[in-house]
Amino acid sequence: MDKKVVVLGAGESGMGAALLAKKKGFKVFVSDQNDFSKESKAFFQKEGIEWESGRHNLAAMENAEWVIKSPGIPSDIPLVKSLKEKGLAIVSEIEFAAQYTSATLIGITGTNGKTTTTLLTYQILKDAGLNVGLAGNIGTSFAKQVATTNFDFYVLEISSFQLDDIREFAPHIAVITNITPDHLNRYNYRLEDYVQSKLKITQNQNEKDFFLFNSEDPILKKALEKASIKAKKIPLAGVKKGEDGSYLQENNITIQLDNKTTMINTVQFPLTGRHNLLNAMAASTVARLLDIRKESIRESLTHFKGAPHRMEKVLTIQHVQYINDSKATNINATFFALESMDSPFVWIVGGVDKGNDYEILLPLVRKKAKAIICLGVDNEKLRNTFEKVTDIFIETQSMSEAVKIAHKVAVPKDTVLLSPACASFDLFQNYMDRGDQFKEAIRNL
Repeated sequence: MDKKVVVLGAGESGMGAALLAKKKGFKVFVSDQNDFSKESKAFFQKEGIEWESGRHNLAAMENAEWVIKSPGIPSDIPLVKSLKEKGLAIVSEIEFAAQYTSATLIGITGTNGKTTTTLLTYQILKDAGLNVGLAGNIGTSFAKQVATTNFDFYVLEISSFQLDDIREFAPHIAVITNITPDHLNRYNYRLEDYVQSKLKITQNQNEKDFFLFNSEDPILKKALEKASIKAKKIPLAGVKKGEDGSYLQENNITIQLDNKTTMINTVQFPLTGRHNLLNAMAASTVARLLDIRKESIRESLTHFKGAPHRMEKVLTIQHVQYINDSKATNINATFFALESMDSPFVWIVGGVDKGNDYEILLPLVRKKAKAIICLGVDNEKLRNTFEKVTDIFIETQSMSEAVKIAHKVAVPKDTVLLSPACASFDLFQNYMDRGDQFKEAIRNL
């Protein structure tokens, strides 16, 4: 009898996991409570994979060797609880795929900066000639790449939801960029539960592995005091003289490893803000651990274009700059965006609140915001916090309308900034759809 794999969720990660499981000889069953796209149905039919949509048939999942759960499915829904009660092994796509590759794995997580750090790391490694793949919470499914390609290295952006369902996953190099409150609605509104989820990236590492972390981050610093980590710890930002680690020194990233110091000039690095220099520092330190030359690292940093939907300059219309920061789905990310504004701005904000406390943004909003446009189904918390802070406070549920209002309000030398601080699922498919609609609305002005 064939061993069975059940895949919950038929999105990017689910399709990849199903393909890999089929290639490894498993009998595969894919279940999604939502309807499948035509492309998904055609894919499963072509691969001979059994599937169901619009429901979850628990009886069809029994006796599964693995249940691979989409990161978007919460662990506390009745189906998942029932599967756990039956003793089935529930894992993430990351966990499942990792056991079928001998590649060196670089895992990058954090509340903010993980996408930029992942893209930077991938760019540096690729430019240096390494045979490297980009996967995880970004790009093509990790499992699909393991099934169809043969990379020597993988740079993986990993979310807390993916880390929740790992068992033996152990990256050779793990990075935590920072930890601030986020996704608390998935963690019983307990910050400590979210922190522990992030730290799972280190749980299976050994003494030959490396763990890079932002040593200036107060939440992470406190959590590490109690954590038991076997990997060699390499602090980023706050480094004592003589110890391994990296820090910023004027216009240079300085990396100290094994009594060798490497200085990488960042004058031509195109991304602004200290947080982006910290991202570059993390990526550069990973590269030096892999013996990539500093000249190659500097060249890659100089030509890096940045992540889509992250402080992405779209157009300048009538001397008004439009910036797409749709990927800012939490308070901390939006804080960096508002802090970087050096001109008056019209702020488009809102979406699905994830337990946000907006108070931290008030000083920046008071100082620089000339108008706030709320784009969400439920704007009550935003209204209560910001309505009296600016002269113009408008609510809308349409991106095109939000952009038209911003266009009317803004004057030359202003900035129109989409930085939502919230998830996108009330009005959009995801943050990419939200950012794309923003760009399209601007082009239609």
